[in-house]
Amino acid sequence: MSPGKKIAIGLGIFFLVLGGWYSSGIWPFQKAPRQTIELENGKEKPTPSNDVKPIQNTGPVSPITGVACDNWNKRPIAVMQPADRTARPAAGFSDADIVFEMPVFTNSNTRLMGIYLCTIPKDIGSMRSARHDYLPLAKSFDAVFVHWGYSKFAETLLSQKVIDNINCLTMSCPRWPRTGMMKLEDTGHITAEGIDQAMKKFGYKTEGTFSGYPHQEEASLENRPQSGTLRVSFPNPYDVTYTYDRATNSYLRTWDKDPDTDKNNGKRIAPKNVVVMVAESEQIRLDIDYAARGVKNPWDLVPEEDRAGLNYGGVGRYNNINMGDPWFDTKDSGEAYFYMNGKETRGTWKKDKKSLESKLTFLDEAGKEIMFVPGQIWVEVLEPGQGRKWQAQ
Repeated sequence: MSPGKKIAIGLGIFFLVLGGWYSSGIWPFQKAPRQTIELENGKEKPTPSNDVKPIQNTGPVSPITGVACDNWNKRPIAVMQPADRTARPAAGFSDADIVFEMPVFTNSNTRLMGIYLCTIPKDIGSMRSARHDYLPLAKSFDAVFVHWGYSKFAETLLSQKVIDNINCLTMSCPRWPRTGMMKLEDTGHITAEGIDQAMKKFGYKTEGTFSGYPHQEEASLENRPQSGTLRVSFPNPYDVTYTYDRATNSYLRTWDKDPDTDKNNGKRIAPKNVVVMVAESEQIRLDIDYAARGVKNPWDLVPEEDRAGLNYGGVGRYNNINMGDPWFDTKDSGEAYFYMNGKETRGTWKKDKKSLESKLTFLDEAGKEIMFVPGQIWVEVLEPGQGRKWQAQ
């Protein structure tokens, strides 16, 4: 067969096959549609879904939650609240824009700080004393810091006016009657009216300057997983479980074995976003050479006659958490895990320790700022080695 005939036959076969592809609507050179990859414990990065689109914090929305409210430009109020079983249920948390929970003694009990912007509840409590680790967090939100007493370290810092504060120990804040397991320290609380009066008394500014967190739209119901469970293993009875609820796209909070509810209204605590930060905690002890670490000595804040008692038999009565404070911390970033839309995402947190008011920033693995789902954020601060388990279902 001549070369010309071979070419003609080859072309004929080619166009015959091509016609078959055309009639079937299948083209071998077109790209297949991209499939969304489900995020499994942060091991794979998901392909962005067309269902979730970024939205901006424009107009009258809380810069923290991204939810519309009348008080969107007001200054937040940060209140120290206990995790003690005798003080449960707490009042106010269902109305908080963001809540922080972290250890106030290494590998032991925790304490919380609720930050309220859109809604100041009628009652917030019980209340607890200030710890220095919470001051930079409150400052990063430009919040007024509300507490009932203080540690010696926090007392000196507050006396230096590092943050606007309201101290219920000197403000004659009200107490509830003791009921159930409540101790005397569990009865102290503050009212929305009391906060307003104190703000006016001290002449604090009322308009906030927090730059805000970015947000995304919620995933539609059909793009949400059926369920999931997050276990945050603080020592018992401070351990927490979050159960993902598909219908509301929120995480139902259980404290130890009891559903966590708000004393004010009986509502179940169910944030739209949960963050688990990892940060080191260490007791403040006299035998530590802080100068060798290149940080300030916390004992310089304490009168010499009080130091032995606060050393607590060499163990240290108070702890320090490496979360980017400008005084005693050597680290200002770490691992973080984010739970929203029923899935887990891995990333990091960052708070520049060179500045007291630096923003606490949450980043994904690519270094871009995390976009939260509009709604409440609950932040759990775990120490390295403490358990965190997400089980998707």
